[in-house]
Amino acid sequence: APVRAPAGPLVTLHTDLLRLRTEGELAIVDITGGVRRIVADAGVSDGLVGVFVTGSTAAITTMEYEPGGVQDLRETLARLVPRDRAYQHNVRNFDDNAHSHLRASLLGPSETIPLVGGRLVLGTWQQLVLIELDDRPRERELHVQIVS
Repeated sequence: APVRAPAGPLVTLHTDLLRLRTEGELAIVDITGGVRRIVADAGVSDGLVGVFVTGSTAAITTMEYEPGGVQDLRETLARLVPRDRAYQHNVRNFDDNAHSHLRASLLGPSETIPLVGGRLVLGTWQQLVLIELDDRPRERELHVQIVS
């Protein structure tokens, strides 16, 4: 619904969900097409598109989504935050996915992309991706909001 900022122009907010199932730890899913469909359905030309994943064991980022880049990102995350350490989260919560939470915290749950002329402002080789960091398959909800 339109929201009027004090003494400013009319601002419109469109909200939608992108739902998907992941394969589990270090699955990297190209979500660019799904976000583009939501933008097209909203009929918005210019603004900002925010994409946010709920949950503390997944992340949203941009990358060149190709097999080599995907493999390199997976290997880098595994090196930076190894699975087999004695993390306090696991000790205190009788859990085994502290590495998932840490990786998600480093990457972050959201991205904001400019929208110009009805197109996401992404580079030629830049895609939006969801990274599943939990140690099992998950159902994920991505909240997509367009401010115009």
